[in-house]
Amino acid sequence: MTTVSINPDVQIGPGRPLTIIAGPCVIENEPLVMQTAEQLACVAHQLGVQFIFKSSYKKANRTSLDSFVGLDFGEALAILEKVRETYRVPVLTDVHTELEVPIVAEVADVLQIPAFLCRQTDLLLAAGRTGRVVNIKKGQFMAPEDMHRAAEKVASTGNQRILLTERGTTFGYHNLVVDMRGLVIMARSGYPVVFDATHSVQLPGGAGKASGGQPEFILPLARAALATGAVSAIFMEVHPDPPRALSDARSQLPLSQFRDVVLQLRELHQVMQQIEGEKA
Repeated sequence: MTTVSINPDVQIGPGRPLTIIAGPCVIENEPLVMQTAEQLACVAHQLGVQFIFKSSYKKANRTSLDSFVGLDFGEALAILEKVRETYRVPVLTDVHTELEVPIVAEVADVLQIPAFLCRQTDLLLAAGRTGRVVNIKKGQFMAPEDMHRAAEKVASTGNQRILLTERGTTFGYHNLVVDMRGLVIMARSGYPVVFDATHSVQLPGGAGKASGGQPEFILPLARAALATGAVSAIFMEVHPDPPRALSDARSQLPLSQFRDVVLQLRELHQVMQQIEGEKA
């Protein structure tokens, strides 16, 4: 498996410290984002894990027309840029159309392709051409062995800085399941694999006008994913007060639990690295 460099301080891949990608689902307002980013970055530094801040400037696939989709485009990007400059951490955010990509790439270190858009060739090519790291989320409808096709589209631009993320597979209606075999299969592509521990516990559309969730399974699934030995990073949406969040209120991890969760994941990741080292 290759190592993907986000910046000189954060490199994702074999032999590297655990990477945590975390932040509120969507940019709701500047104070909430800045305060959350500060606390997340502080915990990550104290625990010795690599950290990437994430938050979406727009949520383009909400269940209901009435749902919050985000702030003004320019305002949201300015907040992301402020996080990056203030706390000296890389940032990740979603892109939805090829026209947005070059603008967002000026601010974000990692461009994320949403799961529902993971087969969109023009979007993947546009993201690849920026030279930024591209995180491709596996569609809920995609087989893990097919994800290398999406990666090939990005790589065709000459950009090999690619991550592949598991975020659960459709299991009947209003439910997702994580097939841990898929993490190992995606790792065979040679690109680092990320496990999205919060979207994987969603119940899509399960709350009527919004998605439901089962956050009690965030930590068990994250531990199981790391135990496969195929995962280099854990993705988690984290909010100071999830029940009041404007998006994914039922599946985000409370900020108050972040330290304990990351501590457990760091310890498990170190054990898995030791096991892999002994096998080598």
